[in-house]
Amino acid sequence: MFKTPCTRLSGLVGASVSQKLLGNASINYQTARSLIHLYRKDPSNWITYQQLHFLKRQYVTKGRSELHQRAVPKQTPAIPVLDERDDSVVQRVQHVQAIYPPHPADIMPQPDDVTSEEVVLPVISNALPSAERTLLKKGSERETSDETPHLHVETDEAREARLDRQWKELKVDVSELPGVYARLAKSRLTALVVVTAAAGFAMAPVPFDPGMFALACLGTGLASCSANSINQYFEVPFDSNMNRTKNRPLVRGQISPLHAVSFAVACGVPGVALLTLAVNPLTGFLGALNIFLYTCCYTPLKRLSIVNTWVGAVVGAIPPVMGWTAATGSLDPAALLMGAFLYSWQFPHFNALSWNLREDYSRGGYRMMSVTHPDMCRRVALRHSVALVGLSCLGPAAGLTTWTFPLVSLPINLYISYLALRFYHRADRGSARKLFFCSLWHLPMLLLLALTCKKPAKEQSGADLLSANPVPS
Repeated sequence: MFKTPCTRLSGLVGASVSQKLLGNASINYQTARSLIHLYRKDPSNWITYQQLHFLKRQYVTKGRSELHQRAVPKQTPAIPVLDERDDSVVQRVQHVQAIYPPHPADIMPQPDDVTSEEVVLPVISNALPSAERTLLKKGSERETSDETPHLHVETDEAREARLDRQWKELKVDVSELPGVYARLAKSRLTALVVVTAAAGFAMAPVPFDPGMFALACLGTGLASCSANSINQYFEVPFDSNMNRTKNRPLVRGQISPLHAVSFAVACGVPGVALLTLAVNPLTGFLGALNIFLYTCCYTPLKRLSIVNTWVGAVVGAIPPVMGWTAATGSLDPAALLMGAFLYSWQFPHFNALSWNLREDYSRGGYRMMSVTHPDMCRRVALRHSVALVGLSCLGPAAGLTTWTFPLVSLPINLYISYLALRFYHRADRGSARKLFFCSLWHLPMLLLLALTCKKPAKEQSGADLLSANPVPS
């Protein structure tokens, strides 16, 4: 067989590598044995799958002035200890007086059938005070009795309270999952998001498409469910400190964090895909952007700065724009005006709500205007309530509504502005509560009036019709 220089070079390289491997075999064997010995000696220092599986169970620890979620191993169930102490010892004698020799007159001849213990008892009892003598007599009687010792029996209520303080495996009841999912997705907030998206779709100057309308509402609702679930997952340590949020599913341990994240992914991915593929890419982009702003911007900003309120207002203003783009496929000034209605409405709504929850937000560590800047909270609510009047006047100019809309919407806009002014001056719970409840019916009424005053689609002019369909000569 003919050998070329390449084959000679490869043979030399292979021989040298083989010698190196044979020379290091003993060293590698010793290293493997040392690692095995180290693991057997102290296996607690090794990272296991159970430690990396942090989504299974979490708790809160405080360190370096920040709250973190960390994993904790399951504790072994505590076995109740039975109190087997005898009740014969009712009271311990703190001070025993010196026992002096008995007087000869106290010593009486004893019959033969009397035991030595019965002889010693009167001698000692005569030397003790009357109270201690009574206790000693009762103790001796109980010791000689045949009664069984008293056992401490744990009641059902005490056992349940003790078990609640311990870590235990989650047992999810399938019948409760619909309600758990509804609270995890914040069903009322999601319903409001879908309604505003439907209003934006209905206000678009295009023929109404029921199929596209249903797909847009479904995709928007799924995206909202995903964002709300991720928000609750991040805020578990802080929601447990607030009365308003302490009954949420993750705080109560009704489902595991892994279950909640899986639900969020199962809603978010199909929702964004449905908006992108079945509606149009612009609406899908807005849906994904809204999830990002709510989970990655608004949620962490709640503990850092009051800017979170403005970011949250942008998040709430996007759904009607999504409805408009789902119907038209484009982003028009009228769509931005629909978002501006929602943007301004959220300030009197949320600022009035947070005013009566200042103690809760303070316990949770959230930096809200009502907690850190109360004057600004009232001032911003008044400013945006008055801005609703001006935005209503822009409806006809943007081609969204007719000129009757500013007139018919003026009474409800003036009323919410009046309540915001009273909240600004009084700064009490009553005025905040009235402003909040007014905002609940103000937004549906404003959207309904805008829909009734919607400007009809412009018909094509005769020239356009002739240019599109020329008459044959």
